[in-house]
Amino acid sequence: MHVDGKCGARLAAALLAGLFVGCGAAAGGADGNVTQPAGMTASGLAVPRFVSLKADRVNLRTGPGTEYPTTWVFRRAGLPLEVVSEFEAWRQVRDSEGTTGWVLQSFLSGRRTALVIPWEVKPETPPPQVSIRHSDSDSARTVALVEAGAIANVHGCDGRWCSVSIDSYRGYLPQKNLWGIYEGEVVK
Repeated sequence: MHVDGKCGARLAAALLAGLFVGCGAAAGGADGNVTQPAGMTASGLAVPRFVSLKADRVNLRTGPGTEYPTTWVFRRAGLPLEVVSEFEAWRQVRDSEGTTGWVLQSFLSGRRTALVIPWEVKPETPPPQVSIRHSDSDSARTVALVEAGAIANVHGCDGRWCSVSIDSYRGYLPQKNLWGIYEGEVVK
């Protein structure tokens, strides 16, 4: 991609800030700015928000387009990602480890999933286990033990506990043990 003087400087500054600003009339108005009202996104949905991957193979790119190089390939359908920005049909996402890049919107789903304590997964050590509870209480009986890093399907959250399923097990996990749900977020 070739950009000239003023537009190139604006594009470089925007990319350093983690944003994408189009250059030229094709990307927006005559001055090269993307023409969306303040606070609006390409999809009309809130940013940031959590989504999940639809496919087992999704390229993470350095920018919003197929002309940008692939830096990573996600290989886990259902993996939760956080959408942090949008440009046309592209979504800038962040994974649980903080890696950021762009993916095509058609590879993302609004289905809510979450990773179980991914921050506890350490190389060369067995992952810790977490109890899925029968009800939303620390004293409720254990339905199953799941390893850190497991993907949970989220059925609802009340701000403290989430109703989840992992494989054939269904029960409750503390919301603070999940990456893919915001602290205090209510999911219906």
